[in-house]
Amino acid sequence: MHQIKQYIKFLLKSTNQHGVHSPFVYDFVTKCLYDKKKFYDYKKLQSYRKTLKNSKTELDVTDLGEGSKTLDNQVRKVSQMVSTSSSTKKEARLLYRISKYFELSSVLELGTSLGMGTYAFALANPNSKITTIEGCKNTSIFTESQFESLDVNNVNFNIGAFALEIEKLNETHFDCIYFDGHHNKQATIQYFETLLPKAHNDSVFIFDDIYWSKDMTEAWDYIKAHKAVRVTVDCFHLGFVFFRKEQAKEHFKIRL
Repeated sequence: MHQIKQYIKFLLKSTNQHGVHSPFVYDFVTKCLYDKKKFYDYKKLQSYRKTLKNSKTELDVTDLGEGSKTLDNQVRKVSQMVSTSSSTKKEARLLYRISKYFELSSVLELGTSLGMGTYAFALANPNSKITTIEGCKNTSIFTESQFESLDVNNVNFNIGAFALEIEKLNETHFDCIYFDGHHNKQATIQYFETLLPKAHNDSVFIFDDIYWSKDMTEAWDYIKAHKAVRVTVDCFHLGFVFFRKEQAKEHFKIRL
């Protein structure tokens, strides 16, 4: 019910590129979010999704975050997980375009799951370094084995609780941090603030499911208001955060 109410509000307040006056955000919307090019790598993303949907594998899943709203059982079929706990086809393509557009060379992902988002980042820039953290050991091991068969070698898989694994990171900065797990207000804010020092002026933070619950929406509002944040772009399912000090503080709601 929360999501339905928020989506109605979003539709009433959101716009397209014609309601954007910031040159930076206008270019982001028109040249990235609304980019209609049929990238060849989209076929690879779709092929991987098909492989997961056809998988007969079952995983004993450990949820360290909020878990799934549709899958309650601990033993889950990969074929079901790809539809409920993984980036959608549209989201994976969007993450791919974002990585291409901003030429991301270093990405941190919180929440590997079956690696649809991870694969999108890895394909977009083969020379980039992707660090992905997953709380469930079995899920991470399965996904890493899939990436080995795909000959993807620019991804580092880390297993453990986000808070503990974040402390172990050696990187000084990341071009992008994708928050795609533990959909909880307190945890989201904690990870955001802990990782703020790893953002540079042109970094982008991406938050998944910002209207997942009332708690997550409150976390999104907190992040928007943070003094370090200059620009946000709310696309309902995903929220984008920019730290560009040369920008005036503005918030945009963009329909995809």
